[in-house]
Amino acid sequence: MKAIAAGIGVVFLSPLLLAGTAMMVAAASSEAAETTRSFSGCLHDVDTDAVTKQVTKILDGASGKDVKVEGLSLPAEQVPNAQTIVATGISLDVPKRGQIVALATAMQESRLRNLGSGDRDSLGLFQQRPSQGWGTAQQIRDPVYASERFYKALLKVKGWQQMTVTQAAQAVQASGFPDAYAQWEPLATALQSAIAKTFPGGGADKPAKSGDKAKDSGCGPAEDGSSYGRIPEGSVPKGYAIPKDADPRARKALDWAMHQLGTLYQWGGSCTASHGPDPMGRCDCSSLMQQAYAKAGIKLTRTTYTQVNEGKAVSPDKLQPGDLIFSRGTAAVPEHVGMFMGAGLVIEAPKTGKPVRITPLKDWAILVVRRVI
Repeated sequence: MKAIAAGIGVVFLSPLLLAGTAMMVAAASSEAAETTRSFSGCLHDVDTDAVTKQVTKILDGASGKDVKVEGLSLPAEQVPNAQTIVATGISLDVPKRGQIVALATAMQESRLRNLGSGDRDSLGLFQQRPSQGWGTAQQIRDPVYASERFYKALLKVKGWQQMTVTQAAQAVQASGFPDAYAQWEPLATALQSAIAKTFPGGGADKPAKSGDKAKDSGCGPAEDGSSYGRIPEGSVPKGYAIPKDADPRARKALDWAMHQLGTLYQWGGSCTASHGPDPMGRCDCSSLMQQAYAKAGIKLTRTTYTQVNEGKAVSPDKLQPGDLIFSRGTAAVPEHVGMFMGAGLVIEAPKTGKPVRITPLKDWAILVVRRVI
């Protein structure tokens, strides 16, 4: 559930606050302008193992104070943004090469920071411009949306996979500094490798599509849930059962959540009577998590914005049944949450007009995972 104040997003500002805002905008503009200049360091020899170690620390919840990645001055902010770019690429079946192009582009354009200003009306990770049809200012400031728009534009470039990183990036961006992207390729490659390994099946260059025939490994369903095929909304995929080795509290929470399948989503709903006549008794994404774990004796806060701080952070490649998975928005301020069920499946209350349902993990661009048991 989105907090009401965040949902409205508009407040009356005093003259003092307005003045402060103007100063911040000016500073952001200066910072954005800095991104068009060439990076002075040499990143040709990047130690991928060292980058992986440092990136993993950030993704596991480290503050970033003691994390050092050459080329990243603010890793605690930059690595989660890089994770969003990679996760979005994986969810769209963009090959590894495309993810590297996207990372190198964002490094050059914004230093992997979600900037609020830039050259003319440029915004966000890729410095996309509302006036050029990239979307509204609000949409462009959403890292997932910005990443999707970049990838969709890249995939329309004929022969992009045969181009250099710089050529491919420039074909999308039409930058005034067309050769600047090349300097970021080594670090972008190391980041993509480190981050992709944290996602189920993310190390593969081309993730399986839902329509692909799943390989029979003799070990049950694919880790990303793709082998289940299309899952009718509100139903349990044939062959799924709550894992017997899951924590008993997670089993109890999952069992209760599954009893809400098929009930309609209600923003702000308490999820205390999802089958009843009162719409406000139905579930939204965070109240489904809250009430499911309440039945297991674990108290969670009410919104995605606060649940993202519950329990402890874990890497997406270490998912266990009952883990909370956050997506949309940003790692710091996610807008959606679901519960991992094991077997590559997630239960969620998705959005208005849709019922509580089970979806494959492959459809999730994971920003954060929290373990609350």
